[in-house]
Amino acid sequence: EILIEKLFIVIYMQLTFIASTHAAISPEVYWKIKLPKAQIPKVIKDLLPQAVILNEAFAEVCYWIVSILVHPRFFFLSFFNLFTIYYNKKKKSMKLQLLYSTILLLTFIASTHAAISPEVYWKIKLPKAQIPKVIKDLLPQADDGILDTKKKVYYGLHQHGAWIFHAATEDEIHEIKNETPTQSDHQDNFLYKPYFFEKELVKGKVINFPSLKNKNKAPFWPRQFVESIPFSSKKIPQILNYFSINNNSKDAKTIEETVKVCEEPAMKGEKRKCATSLESMVDFGIFMLGTNNVKVVATEVQGENQMVQKYTIKEVELMADGLNMICHKLNYAYAVHFCHGGGGTKTYMVSMIAVDGTKVKAISICHKDTSLWNPKGLPFVVLNAKPGAPSICHYLQDDQIVFLPYQVQVKYI
Repeated sequence: EILIEKLFIVIYMQLTFIASTHAAISPEVYWKIKLPKAQIPKVIKDLLPQAVILNEAFAEVCYWIVSILVHPRFFFLSFFNLFTIYYNKKKKSMKLQLLYSTILLLTFIASTHAAISPEVYWKIKLPKAQIPKVIKDLLPQADDGILDTKKKVYYGLHQHGAWIFHAATEDEIHEIKNETPTQSDHQDNFLYKPYFFEKELVKGKVINFPSLKNKNKAPFWPRQFVESIPFSSKKIPQILNYFSINNNSKDAKTIEETVKVCEEPAMKGEKRKCATSLESMVDFGIFMLGTNNVKVVATEVQGENQMVQKYTIKEVELMADGLNMICHKLNYAYAVHFCHGGGGTKTYMVSMIAVDGTKVKAISICHKDTSLWNPKGLPFVVLNAKPGAPSICHYLQDDQIVFLPYQVQVKYI
């Protein structure tokens, strides 16, 4: 009881502080609002006024309040139970008044801010991570009118990186084969190789590769909206009906394939989840890495490049060696990402320039352990290798997202 009493006193005091200082923002916050892209120089930051009351308890309270706003039903149930306990004991004391005041204040906050936007959710949960442009461009805007959905399925160009566990199909192999092989590549008859060995990531190497712009423009929808839409192989008819998709169409087949992929069990040592919203991706990323001190990166392409052309590697940067989370964007009616991780990987940023002048900063993921991959999978067909082969890598298209533990130092190869 003493602990509960102290908790509510802290909450009451901190919320009173929030209410009293809401109208007057700090100089540091004012800078971030007016100059969002500018870092505050250390010589300024060191001399800014510090608010003594903003201690760890305050940070915990803020996080707790945000959690309440995200899950308001849980909040009201919990506080109703606590209030009932205190009322039944008939303790007409200060702590009952504090509890009552706190309920009223939080009820007001919850009623006015019941649903925060995906972008605000990101900034609260991942305060140090910049939102990649490929995500920001597809976030819902206030005037988008999400309910006025286009009711279509969005398609990307490639999804090689996501499908390393099933046997390669004839269509997948045909897509990367030369139609008219030359004498020099008679034994290596590939237009390009979506997979390669780690030792090939070297400065000056020339590769043949397709566009790294995946062109999947499926928008992110708020979590509270997508959670009202069925997403299960048992409810395919309801999903098709919701989006007005013909049962025998290509779109219907794509919807079914994507949902089934999301329901496949994880492999040994792997964790996976299909994130149907940005909020879900953020939560799973924090769970996977065990921290919210993360860096989020994606491939960047400057200029519209040809479908397949030669690139010269200009720089190779090792960003992380160890745990990460990769999210591959799938073909669907809105943004759905197949997120997974758990195996030993290396993450590289590879700067390249194409013959047409296109500049690319490509994310490359190298898998150190391939022993559990399907022996008939596309990586082994392309590389003429077997499971357990040396580290195998692939590039990510620009709409695929990587979560990494935040690291200050990087290594150039």
